[in-house]
Amino acid sequence: MAEKLIIIGGTAAGLSAASKAKRINPNLDIEVFEKSGYISYGACGLPYFVGGIIEDAEDLVAMNAETMKNKRGIPTWIHHEVTDIDRENKKVTVKNLNTGETRNCPYDKLVIATGAVPSIPSIPGIKSRGIYYLRTVEDGIRLKNAVHHKAKKAGIIGGGFIGLELAEELTLAGLSVTLFEQMPRLLPFLDPAFSQKVLDTLVNHGVTVHLNKGIAEILTEQGQAKWIRTEAGDTVATNIVVVSTGVKPATSLAKKAGLKLGIKDTIAVDSDMSTSDPYIWACGDCVQAKHLITGKAAYVPLGTTANKQGRVAGANAAGGTDHFKGILGSMVTKVFDLYIAATGLSLEQAKEAGFDAVSSVITKMDRASYYPGGEDNHICLILDRKTGHLLGAQGIGSESIAGRINVFAVAITCNMTVEQINQLDLVYAPPVAPVYDPILIAASQAMKKVEKDVYA
Repeated sequence: MAEKLIIIGGTAAGLSAASKAKRINPNLDIEVFEKSGYISYGACGLPYFVGGIIEDAEDLVAMNAETMKNKRGIPTWIHHEVTDIDRENKKVTVKNLNTGETRNCPYDKLVIATGAVPSIPSIPGIKSRGIYYLRTVEDGIRLKNAVHHKAKKAGIIGGGFIGLELAEELTLAGLSVTLFEQMPRLLPFLDPAFSQKVLDTLVNHGVTVHLNKGIAEILTEQGQAKWIRTEAGDTVATNIVVVSTGVKPATSLAKKAGLKLGIKDTIAVDSDMSTSDPYIWACGDCVQAKHLITGKAAYVPLGTTANKQGRVAGANAAGGTDHFKGILGSMVTKVFDLYIAATGLSLEQAKEAGFDAVSSVITKMDRASYYPGGEDNHICLILDRKTGHLLGAQGIGSESIAGRINVFAVAITCNMTVEQINQLDLVYAPPVAPVYDPILIAASQAMKKVEKDVYA
């Protein structure tokens, strides 16, 4: 009889695990249970679906349940929620959300890929009608219907990447947008001048931004959200309220099953994605990861990480010996015409981790100065003053900033110093880069912050 592998969760991590396990051991009997109505979709594309750049929700879906079953031989059940894990008897309880029926499914091995759920702030009125989140395709469909059928004003609570992307998309969709961020500045892990540039970009495109103001209450009329009142006493009228205050790991199922938890209630896993139960692996936004610089547990839920962890979990559940080495938290987004990217530690994080950290900021054109169409790249490097090792990099500017931050991500992974980065043999052509690339200029300037005897 074939060995049974059950996977809880059918998005990035879960399906990566299922597909990898099936490739390694085609004889595995694999089933996937997904609570929502969609699998294998690009969640990062949801703001652009809401705004209208992506017209159809199906365009976000890479694969549906029928394809998983018929082409990959992996039965995948949507609208099926696993409600209990019986570790002693190695079975899960599954509820069909369409019919309400439940059944018990035995397993030999189990992968938990339950992802994350929106973090809901304790604000009076937060459960009123007209409150929206953006985590699943169904969330996107509901929000898009509201945006394009009746809304003229939108209030966004939270100035993280999703909140900023939505501010752009809702503005371009014709809504009057107000963004509320309780921190003193946007994206506080960035260099302060970079945060200011993000703010300026939003304001210049018509977004009203309230900084350093928590939300006191969402005021309603007949149960419908109508106004947002800040703790400072400002009251803003709105048709819809989008809450984008981050996510938390969906680990209630693992917690109830008695699995060991890590930071921020994540599932604790080793580098092979194994849990405290030898027959259970976990991956994706529900687990912690090791930070490559500090070596400590970190929680940075990103799709890229989820896919990689899923492949490792699936491989090992199928008998392999793969390992996930860790994360840098590399990320990128676009706010109107401004691209923002970062990798590694911020200056504050580096100091908190015990490094003698300093930062260095430069501005350099992304093409040859005489070639038309060039734009400034602003780059901030965070480095250890005593050794010159790169600890983090941030950039804002043109679309090319993403590729340059990727180079710094590689440099950090390879434990390079800014001197070594300064010696890189990078490409040059007037339409794509100046003879001294912004990467080289940033590294050269950062070298001046390193203790003199390091390069003696």
